[in-house]
Amino acid sequence: MTTLRGNSIGLAVMLAALGMTPAIPTKADVQSPACKTDSVRSTYLLGADDQLQITGPEPDEQVGAPKVVSVDGEGDIQVPLVGRVHVAGMTVQQAEAELNKKLSLYVKHPQAAIDVKELRSQPASVLGAVNQPGVHQVAGHKTLLEMISLAGGVRPDAGYSIRITRQVEWGCIPLPGATVDASGRFSVAQVKLQDIMEAKVPEENIQILPHDVISVPKAELVYVTGDVKKSGGFILGEKQNMSVLQAISMAEGLGPAPDTKHAKILRMTPGADQRTEIPVDLKTILQGKGTDVPLQGNDILFVPDNTGRKVALRALEAAITTGTGVAIYRP
Repeated sequence: MTTLRGNSIGLAVMLAALGMTPAIPTKADVQSPACKTDSVRSTYLLGADDQLQITGPEPDEQVGAPKVVSVDGEGDIQVPLVGRVHVAGMTVQQAEAELNKKLSLYVKHPQAAIDVKELRSQPASVLGAVNQPGVHQVAGHKTLLEMISLAGGVRPDAGYSIRITRQVEWGCIPLPGATVDASGRFSVAQVKLQDIMEAKVPEENIQILPHDVISVPKAELVYVTGDVKKSGGFILGEKQNMSVLQAISMAEGLGPAPDTKHAKILRMTPGADQRTEIPVDLKTILQGKGTDVPLQGNDILFVPDNTGRKVALRALEAAITTGTGVAIYRP
């Protein structure tokens, strides 16, 4: 098992006998100068079932050979010479200090160091358009897709990008375009959901660390209703735009008796809780004599039939207001 130090997370900190704490640069630190700090300090608190590697206290002694131990259910580890040492709830640095304190009764100037071999339990948040949003445990090594799976997978109305936020104590997120927020406390990056789900860019399916926040935003939708074959909400693609003809195509075409001269786009008015009607001459557009009209997020394209147009429009507005009867489709 590769240690977190080997993974460039910067969890392992060796306390030298002189009390000096050398900085341990992470891979992300090298890639992003904004994430550099004088010393990468872990905020991880040790817990049950964590796997630790202990080195020390003296390199020349047999007891100094690396030893892998597990934190038991009581939060203790078993160490030669001193027996049980309670480490649960401590950072790596605090656990090293406690271990060296106990070893000092038997060894002069002990230099024990602790590496975290494997994380077994720490919380990470998965929020937004997933089926089971909330706090989930990072048990062992969990990738981004595995954490989304723990959250029940994405909902049909999920967007096309995932936002990851990480405390800089854990290093910058190892993704292209990762930035540090204005406070300097968090590294932020985005990945395209489809790319990692289809393994187009497998390296972006990164390991998730404790206290990471994974946000899956809800996609912007375009609604098509009226005299079409498949009414519903259609998710905008990665380019975040769709034309009227594309929307009609997504709705599998027009119904048996559409009033193509009096279609409408109902668009939310900025800063107001009402929609503006925008007339659309579908007949002209379908004949290639008019310019196709671009739709925006949350637009409603209404295609009336030749009878009962006003009644249908009122029913549409009521359905949108109550949020009922609207299916969502992903292209």
